[in-house]
Amino acid sequence: MTDTMITQMPKYELYKDSGVEWLGNIPHSWGILRLKHLCAIKTGDKDTVHRTDDGMYPFYIRSPKVQRINTYSYDGEAILTAGDGDIGKIFHYVNGKFDFHQRVYKFSDFTQVKAKYLYYYLHHNLAEEVVKLSAKTTVDSLRLPYLQNFYVAIPSDIEQLSIVNFLDDKAGRIDKAIAIKQNQIVLLKERKQIIIQQAVTQGLNPDAPMKDSGVDWIGEIPEHWGIVRFKNLFTQSRLPVRKGDGVVTSYRDGQVTLRSNRRAGGYTEAILEGGYQGIRKGQLVLNSMDAFEGAIGVSDSDGKCTPEYVICDPINNVNVSQYYFAYLLREMALAKYIQVICNAVRQRAVRIRYSNLAPLFMVVPPIKEQEDIVSFIEKESAKLDAGIKHLNEQISKLKEYKTTLINSAVTGKIKVTELA
Repeated sequence: MTDTMITQMPKYELYKDSGVEWLGNIPHSWGILRLKHLCAIKTGDKDTVHRTDDGMYPFYIRSPKVQRINTYSYDGEAILTAGDGDIGKIFHYVNGKFDFHQRVYKFSDFTQVKAKYLYYYLHHNLAEEVVKLSAKTTVDSLRLPYLQNFYVAIPSDIEQLSIVNFLDDKAGRIDKAIAIKQNQIVLLKERKQIIIQQAVTQGLNPDAPMKDSGVDWIGEIPEHWGIVRFKNLFTQSRLPVRKGDGVVTSYRDGQVTLRSNRRAGGYTEAILEGGYQGIRKGQLVLNSMDAFEGAIGVSDSDGKCTPEYVICDPINNVNVSQYYFAYLLREMALAKYIQVICNAVRQRAVRIRYSNLAPLFMVVPPIKEQEDIVSFIEKESAKLDAGIKHLNEQISKLKEYKTTLINSAVTGKIKVTELA
């Protein structure tokens, strides 16, 4: 599927200037109306909307999923989109009973336009045009007057139906192809995790004699591996911050690096850097708040980090690989063992400290085996990561094609028939 396929599709014989800069030319027979003339637009009521048993609203628009419930405040055909956050990016077409949040816009009571056609049309330029005019606060906020005045190109009823049927079919096929590739990514990630888990807990020799490790979350290990408490392997680092040190972050995928190496924005910045500590390349790092989600690794950068980080160095004369133990500790985290050793009222409040790690028994292969395991994991991970990257690139192209296809159909850049 390529943009070339779209350009080769039939076109209308005559076009006219829509009078709307971003819309450009539209088929000569099509009309132009503002959104307020096509439907009623309303937000939900925070006081009367029914909630689910867990206190969540049934439509959380920032998620692509829609949670249906038995109680409802509206029954009928409608389109829903977010009033802030991901405005103009996520839409839901609903025909049935539902409630909706006060920061969700509901389009209903359609005239001169079919709801499903408008659902597809709203994907075209709504985010760019409305956000441009809307007030800027901590999040982009969609203001009703600008939304009401959004221009919509209107084909005939028959053409609208043809466009809807065409897009239901084509977009549905694209979505299925994307779902297949996303499932393949899940399987590759699961395969990667299995490879890592087996390597760090069972070694690389499938014929090695095994013994019970005595460690709850590990089970059997090669007979020649040792069992040593963490405090006899690593000590907690307490380095000072140096002038010019950048902030280092430990991410859930196991990378520990300067924020500037990863992305520029999206972080919560501390007003006062009280308690910050120095961090150096090669140190074993755990983000105490996010370790249970896998935010454990070896720093590839010098810098500084918050006091919420546990930074560890091998004890003098102890021959260990920080990289091996980063993989081992990530496995401990992903096995949910951090929740077992750390008391917390809520799961999200779990924090792991050096004092939690210190008394724990760690499995310790000979140093050469540790290094071989790390090399094996990195080699196999690189292969799987390349496959995941390729699939993500294919998904991006499919999404781009889908967007272009929808935009071309609802603006008349291609002439659609039900059998197209």
